[in-house]
Amino acid sequence: MIKSGKYYEDIYNYRNSKYFAQTVKNVRKEEKNKELVIFAGACQSYYEALINAGANFASSPARILIDFVDPLVVARKIATTDSNKFLTIYDIEDELRDGERGINGIGAKGKKKTLLV
Repeated sequence: MIKSGKYYEDIYNYRNSKYFAQTVKNVRKEEKNKELVIFAGACQSYYEALINAGANFASSPARILIDFVDPLVVARKIATTDSNKFLTIYDIEDELRDGERGINGIGAKGKKKTLLV
């Protein structure tokens, strides 16, 4: 949030969220692979705009400063979870410093492919 911002629901009160949201929209429009997982945002981002733009996970629903490692924790969990399992924030929140207050989202399928021999 910018210091003079008063309304949480106005994207113009956020320094970078409008750029994050536009980038997510552009990627979703151009990307033909619907399996792509997008994590968007940074500390004190406009969470709702990022999710509405098409991000699977975003920060920060509670408008707090998140731990810089938390997005990496989410990415690692998605990358190492079997592709037949759908992950939600409830599968990850115990590994995050602030849980679902810092990061939340609609979820995503795991990306780990298991080879059948």
